[in-house]
Amino acid sequence: MRNALLIALLGAGLVSCATVPKPLQGQFAASSPADGARGSQTGQTVRWGGEIIKVDPKTDTTCFEILGRPLGDSARPLARDASEGRFLACRTGFYDPEVFRRGREVTVVGTVDGTQTGRVGEYDYVYPRVAATTIYLWPERTARVVGAYDPFFYDPWYRGGWGPWGPYGYGPYWGVPPVVIVKPKPEPPPKGR
Repeated sequence: MRNALLIALLGAGLVSCATVPKPLQGQFAASSPADGARGSQTGQTVRWGGEIIKVDPKTDTTCFEILGRPLGDSARPLARDASEGRFLACRTGFYDPEVFRRGREVTVVGTVDGTQTGRVGEYDYVYPRVAATTIYLWPERTARVVGAYDPFFYDPWYRGGWGPWGPYGYGPYWGVPPVVIVKPKPEPPPKGR
């Protein structure tokens, strides 16, 4: 009985870690921006995401150029050195380029409404266009500091912390200074439009 309860709690914890934010939930075509550039996805509802390259506010809409990335279980773009192609997403309203700046992660839900030709450097590029119903800006990933120690460190003048034989360096080691390890901070609860 105790093991079954533990398994149920662990399962509930795992499910809660991969929750898709409400504005991004639904059933979507299994496609990528690279598929959309061929024109085969026109009219389909998609959920694509990636990093913002450029934001272009117009009179009544804002268009985003986005470097497509694969999405994780929570529909957040994965931080990888992989690209699924670039795409354009346009939505009615004003989105401030200082908030939606280059490098920020977004997930877009909308309908593919064709392609548009543009240039990337000297290269002619075909962008799939998405008429977006949702532009979801993810919180920035930040780093946190985690303490650790080096058991082979020896400094007779360091007097802080625990050594291998007790507090404050009793024994052959006088103390062990912390070594800083930087890990990504856990994602805060998402906020969206």
